[in-house]
Amino acid sequence: MILTVTMNPSVDMSYPIEHLKIDDVNRVTNVDKTAGGKGLNVSRVVALMGKPVTATGMIGGHFGEYIKDQLTKEHIDYDFFQIDQESRNSIAILHDGGNQTELLETGPTISPVDAKAFKTFFEQLTEKFTLVTMSGSLPNGLSTDFYTDLIKLAGKHRCKVILDTSGDPLLSALQSSIKPGLIKPNEEELQALIHQKVDVTDDNALKAALQDPIFDGVEWIVVSLGSKGAFVKHDSQYYRVQIPKITVKNPVGSGDSTLAGLAMAIDEGASEEETLKMAMTMGLLNTMQSRTGFVDPTQYQKYHDLVRVAEV
Repeated sequence: MILTVTMNPSVDMSYPIEHLKIDDVNRVTNVDKTAGGKGLNVSRVVALMGKPVTATGMIGGHFGEYIKDQLTKEHIDYDFFQIDQESRNSIAILHDGGNQTELLETGPTISPVDAKAFKTFFEQLTEKFTLVTMSGSLPNGLSTDFYTDLIKLAGKHRCKVILDTSGDPLLSALQSSIKPGLIKPNEEELQALIHQKVDVTDDNALKAALQDPIFDGVEWIVVSLGSKGAFVKHDSQYYRVQIPKITVKNPVGSGDSTLAGLAMAIDEGASEEETLKMAMTMGLLNTMQSRTGFVDPTQYQKYHDLVRVAEV
């Protein structure tokens, strides 16, 4: 069973407009508000696919209550750690033929007392689950090794961990003695981790990059390549995953949807090929929806059959 962690959830607001006028009034007729944050997008996609999932993280204030109300309406289970501060808003402006401008609040600053209490809360939760996803940035007040500590706590209960973050929190986790089971860097994040440029069109270059000692002990490395699919290392095997060309309505949340596919497949013990096909299919289905972190399950098989996985 899957647990998703969102340490800095938000009310995600999507504003589609034809043209963004700077220093002028922009009127929005269609506003979409959802319970947001990368981990909650993962939760939503897993739930839409009919799989059991529970969302956790830190939440507070009126916006926190709105997030919980939205999850209840979507039949998504949750067990949050309550804080006294207000959860945040995030605004995505979709404009000018596919451009996207985001306005993201930083959110609350977490106290040392709440940080410590959450770890105890989290460890007790993981006893009930077999896999946990940890997604997104950390709120102010939490140390860069906070995810690392959560990974160690999950490991006590043999709970598999998928980590989708970047920067110092990701580096801390990779330098720890207890590694996440899967990471999902994009091209820029990969290059930042190994401190060198990588030609992502060259399989040999990517193989060499993923053999860097920084990745020792990580079972799955899924390098997201956008419309070019993904390049993947699983133990000592390498795969290039190609996806079909589609009409993209909204790319926001496609990475989270891919993560949801990875989580479901790994939790079910699927084969390597099936794991990668499920993951990329979920990402594709999300881009075809106007709402963030949504998929249409009825389209799954059609696009699943169009994803190509080749061992390299």
